[in-house]
Amino acid sequence: MAKAKVADIRNIALCGHGSTGKTTLVDQMLVTTGAVNANPSVDDETSICDFDPEEKKHKYSIESTLTHFRHGGKFFHAFDTPGYPDFIGQTICALAGVDNAIIVINAQSGIEVNTRRVFDEAGKQGLARMIVINRMDADNIDFPALVSSIQEMWGSRCVLLNVPLGQGGDFRGVASTLQVPDDTSGALIDPAEIHGPLIESIVEADEAAMERYLEGEELSEEELGKLIGQAVAAGTLIPILCCSGKKGIGVTELLDAVALCGVSPADRPISAKKEGEEVTVEPDPDGPLVARVFKTRIDPFVQKLSFVRIYSGTLKKDDMVPVSTARKPVKMGPLLRVQAADTEQIDAAGPGEIVAVAKMEDLHTNSILGEYELPPIEFPTPMVGLAVSPKSRGDETKLSAALNKVVEEDPTFRLDRDPQTKELVMTGMSELHLTIIQERLARRDKLEVETKEPKIPFRETIQAPAEGSYRHKKQTGGRGQFGEVHIRMWPLPRGTNIEEFATKDRFPQMKEYHYDETHNFLWIDSIVGGVIPGNFMPAVEKGFKERMAKGVIAGYQVQDVCVEVHFGKHHPVDSSETAFKTAGSMVFRNVFLEAKPCLLEPIVKLDVTVPEDFVGDVYSDMSGRGGRVLGSDSAGGNLQTVHAEVPLRSVTTYARTLSSMTGGQGSYSMEFSHYDVMPPNVQQEIIAKAKLEEEEE
Repeated sequence: MAKAKVADIRNIALCGHGSTGKTTLVDQMLVTTGAVNANPSVDDETSICDFDPEEKKHKYSIESTLTHFRHGGKFFHAFDTPGYPDFIGQTICALAGVDNAIIVINAQSGIEVNTRRVFDEAGKQGLARMIVINRMDADNIDFPALVSSIQEMWGSRCVLLNVPLGQGGDFRGVASTLQVPDDTSGALIDPAEIHGPLIESIVEADEAAMERYLEGEELSEEELGKLIGQAVAAGTLIPILCCSGKKGIGVTELLDAVALCGVSPADRPISAKKEGEEVTVEPDPDGPLVARVFKTRIDPFVQKLSFVRIYSGTLKKDDMVPVSTARKPVKMGPLLRVQAADTEQIDAAGPGEIVAVAKMEDLHTNSILGEYELPPIEFPTPMVGLAVSPKSRGDETKLSAALNKVVEEDPTFRLDRDPQTKELVMTGMSELHLTIIQERLARRDKLEVETKEPKIPFRETIQAPAEGSYRHKKQTGGRGQFGEVHIRMWPLPRGTNIEEFATKDRFPQMKEYHYDETHNFLWIDSIVGGVIPGNFMPAVEKGFKERMAKGVIAGYQVQDVCVEVHFGKHHPVDSSETAFKTAGSMVFRNVFLEAKPCLLEPIVKLDVTVPEDFVGDVYSDMSGRGGRVLGSDSAGGNLQTVHAEVPLRSVTTYARTLSSMTGGQGSYSMEFSHYDVMPPNVQQEIIAKAKLEEEEE
């Protein structure tokens, strides 16, 4: 295959809500350009892009899929991305590897939840954006109203680059608004009416051209062709195009438009850091190597595939390459050109190209190839968890290995082993996300699992100061055990300045202090006169920390506590580290129980975006969940985003409620905020349950 010039490369990702026809559209692009000789269909499970068994079964995309083809003298890398918000991580990966985002909208459904999200994600990544109204062959379409809603949501910069000729069963083609044809019969909007606003959006990107246009000068077709690319790159123009992917109508015109006004890698140098200094990296094949792994796929046959976008320099197989996630330069394996499920080996790739490298264990998503630094790709934090265990005893190691493969390929999936509950907890974006992962484990790893709601990581703390002592004395013949520890205990609010708190004014006899930032635990050594020898003090601290890990009132980790050890006693023969560790643990427990102990629960920040009509319902629902609404603001169009803080225990299955409440028109994001004191009635229930479980064990 002849190598494309950097300026002739077009890297695009088709993204949007589910059921907008993105997969069918990319399949059709491959057919239209002759890249494949087939008649692919999602419904018939013969799609080029949806080749994964889970995708065929469910008939929707789960992973982003890379394809390539040539059209109009340009070389395209095109990604098909999932439409469900549950798999947003795959869409973000694809957007990180391209220069252009094609936002696909279903002509019947209009702007939906994930449409807004991917539009914003593309904007965050500085991509050129185009909008495609697909499925113009469907019935019951109000095209002028749809265009108005797009412009209401994202502004007048959204301008039709072509208009449909007919709709539904009568949809027969599109007419350009840039070069208006003579025959526009059946046009749903007169393209001549759009021509003027389109030219104004184009010339807005160039002051000199705008002045000439306003003075009445006609701009040449060639000049408009150059300016339209600048306008799309600058964001002063977001072209809207119309098509039917299923019937192949308007697909050629869409490809022509991307070839004409899509941004090439040559138009998009990137910012990077070299030895701490900000530098601009130009897409020069002879320049220093700068590339990033933006996606990882685990294939049962090829094994691990690392997808690499090259920004500068030339990557060759067998090259020794510095990698940010490896201690020393790594020898590159064969480079692969990816066509959905298929790959072919190539020897080298330059700026703007997207390739895959197989079986490179040192490469991970966000690995940087070369000696430059790039800002990391940011992914949303997964918040929906399930405790998971293998159905078959003895498969624990196999399960851990299988789930770690998922962690490798999915940046929105997390795996943790809770040290308190001993549960292996997998966390994803939604229940659907975790269900698909379980299906993949069964198919790819032949592993059946059992899941249950994980225990929420509550915490224990105190609300008042207290003091006390404990003497550990044991005589069983021969050498005994003796250790006595006296402590004072205080609440230690988060954010306390430890250096200002741990002073001689507050603790006159303080010799030293130890601070554990993770659990916000401070302990002060105020022992004088050697009443507890210094060699036993680490054992006392160990006793404290073991008790904190086990919990006192309900078995949860203790945090936000200050302890001063101010007195004690020892025995020259019977004292030992074991004795003082036990004394430390028990005195901590006893004094903790006197210091108004309470349970803390995780509070999450919830941002809920809904149509204005549902804002009142969201406010009411938050109140019923023990949440606190912080306010709301406009999210564009008729949408509002409600900001709230709410206990995590109340929103573990919030996706279902929101979907039911808004008819699928709501979306939300959730992230950890802080720990707060739990309501007394809920505390009593949890403490009682913990005691019951302890008795049963």
